Amino acid sequence: MKHMPRAHPAPRDRPVGRQYPRPVHFMTMHLYDPQAADPNLFSDRTVAVLGYGNQGHAHALNLRDSGVCVVIGQRPAGRGYDRAVQEGFDPMTVPHAVERADLVILTLPDESAADVFDREIAPVMRAGGALGFVHGFNIRYGYIKPPDGVDCIMVAPKGPGTLLRSLYVDGRGLPALVAVERDATGRALATALAWAGGIGAARAAMVGTTFAAETEADLFGEQVVLCGGVTALMQAAFDTLVDAGYDAELAYLECVHELKQVVDLVYERGLQGMWERISNTAEFGGRTRGARIITDAARQSMRRILDDVRSGAFAREWITEARNGAPALTRDRSHDAARPIERAGQSVRRLMPWLPGMNVAEPNGTAAGCQGMRRGD
Repeated sequence: MKHMPRAHPAPRDRPVGRQYPRPVHFMTMHLYDPQAADPNLFSDRTVAVLGYGNQGHAHALNLRDSGVCVVIGQRPAGRGYDRAVQEGFDPMTVPHAVERADLVILTLPDESAADVFDREIAPVMRAGGALGFVHGFNIRYGYIKPPDGVDCIMVAPKGPGTLLRSLYVDGRGLPALVAVERDATGRALATALAWAGGIGAARAAMVGTTFAAETEADLFGEQVVLCGGVTALMQAAFDTLVDAGYDAELAYLECVHELKQVVDLVYERGLQGMWERISNTAEFGGRTRGARIITDAARQSMRRILDDVRSGAFAREWITEARNGAPALTRDRSHDAARPIERAGQSVRRLMPWLPGMNVAEPNGTAAGCQGMRRGD
């Protein structure tokens, strides 16, 4: 760790709507020195975590275990209220938590954070404090305007809150992206690094970036790979085998279930390490056929998706959808729940009762899967 270069403060974020040249690509990350995460910075300060969901609970618990005074802003009817109480907090209203805090961390859903901010946070937030985000969406697209005199910072762990918490408890850490949008006090970066250190990110890596870069890359990755591309690929492959007469459970095992094994290899060893640890047959087939799936047309679609992210078109579409009650999302959820792939998946997972999700029932009776990509309370 001592050989890590000390990063310079990240450049200011860019406003929405303006056209920019393509960014310069660097082969090295901007890594902050772990020693820059001063554990004493919060010795006389209070941190408010707003929302006690996937990310909120992990930030709150890790910071508390790092010796930080943490208060929770959570509505009584919220999903995280009872959990916060069980884990030793005394949740209070959002305005009350904000009034007490020197650093306010928003872990609310992207689609509702701006309304809560305008109604309950901005009126009581005092100058000289810091407003923290775990994702840059609302700053990047201008839905939240921090009050004058307030630092605006971000610490975005690269993984779900459950992993952030478990690694911290094990004495390890999850890398996090660190950004400063506004330095009103002269100590914004120091506050962000202390926050990152308090949740355990200094044990892994604190990577300097901007709100714009984090938001755009995060949304693109979710849509093209993590949540959109990979699920569409699995569904299409499953349908192809079933339509050709193969058993649905066999199709699920081959096209969905085994994906975890390959992803684990990539996660631990990289793409080349994965190739080295599968069979020669699998490697040859994968190398020679993969490009038939990711064609030039697919790459053009990826570029159009990135254009929608960078222009703000996707953000506007999503916020409009959410404010109208999310009819398209609700329709898609209902449609997908009835797909044959879900029934096949239930049959396969029953063969492995030790899976964590097998003990959690969802409203439709299916086993609960990983909720790592869901933010909020």
